[in-house]
Amino acid sequence: MMAPVRIAVLGGTGHEGAGIACRAARAGHQVWIGSRDPGRAQARAQELNELAGCTRIAGAGLEEAARAADIVVLAVPYAAQAATARQVRSALQGKILIDVTVPLKPPRVSTVQLPPEDSCVCALQALLGPEVRVASAFQNVSAHALMDLAAPVDCDVLVCADDPDVRAACVDLIAGMGLTAIDAGPLANSVVAEALTSVLIHLNRTYKARASGIRITGLPARRGG
Repeated sequence: MMAPVRIAVLGGTGHEGAGIACRAARAGHQVWIGSRDPGRAQARAQELNELAGCTRIAGAGLEEAARAADIVVLAVPYAAQAATARQVRSALQGKILIDVTVPLKPPRVSTVQLPPEDSCVCALQALLGPEVRVASAFQNVSAHALMDLAAPVDCDVLVCADDPDVRAACVDLIAGMGLTAIDAGPLANSVVAEALTSVLIHLNRTYKARASGIRITGLPARRGG
């Protein structure tokens, strides 16, 4: 299991980011919730500390949170992805950035609508440059599942990054949070997870489910959920 590190969750006031923040804090990591509104982030951090049963979550502005962290998680809507990354670019230099973004375009979120670059995470890596080590993860994990701390997360987490050491670090981090993480290869492979999210949304709507996910079969036993 990864030794405790400092993690910033930008967009942590939303459900997906909040679930990641809670599970990271329960795993022993110090977590900063980053928001454009520091006061809102601080209030949300207090709520999440109560939910997670700890005091390891703090709230801050976006750049302050990113600067305080060793690993940064970007969990904002697709429409805010690039602008948020530009705002904190200087604070990301030399760090791992785990991007949770999926290119959903309301109202047709159950239909795959990939950007011209195919992968919105690859586009983010191009925007930020090689000094920021971008990975993708959590795209196919329901916010409902992440926020239900009493239950195991019944799906796998695909982790993509061009640097194998970054993939290994992310897999270790996520496994320590109680989820099953899988090394899914280079960042270009993230397009599969990004597109699959719309399929899962369609399945949730069609079958009246809240947290459909994926399992990869045929692999050796792995740590996590």
